Amino acid sequence: MLTVERTNSDNKDFQKLVRQLDDYLDRIDKTAHCVCEPFNKIETIKHSIVVYRENEAVGCGAIREYSPDTTEIKRMFVLEKERRKGIASILLDELEKWAKELGFKKCILETGEKLPEAIRLYQMKGYSKIANYGQYECLGSSVCFAKDI
Repeated sequence: MLTVERTNSDNKDFQKLVRQLDDYLDRIDKTAHCVCEPFNKIETIKHSIVVYRENEAVGCGAIREYSPDTTEIKRMFVLEKERRKGIASILLDELEKWAKELGFKKCILETGEKLPEAIRLYQMKGYSKIANYGQYECLGSSVCFAKDI
């Protein structure tokens, strides 16, 4: 059975999953990950979610204010052994719901071109590709999306 916990960046399970995400991104595209790493610090994250199967943390995600009406989806990750089981969809739905409760009208996010499963998920969930924003403007390997919520 899956359970979803709203938390913050102090949560040890969230921190552990983020370390695993960083290791995974290093394997997939170390150059892009090194460039993006300074923008992915979790100390500025106040709203994160951890998904548990039984008592094991199997996925995480977070939101961080980008502008007064826009939140940025950050640090989305599901353990490799738990992929293709709907956990990423649950995470994204919960993050959007929380963002809406906090008064945001739009979600934006960045992913990498070498993460086709993530790109498909975001497209399937109604996100539209947008021009790279902010710190990602000059990163050719970044793919950015937005969705009104």
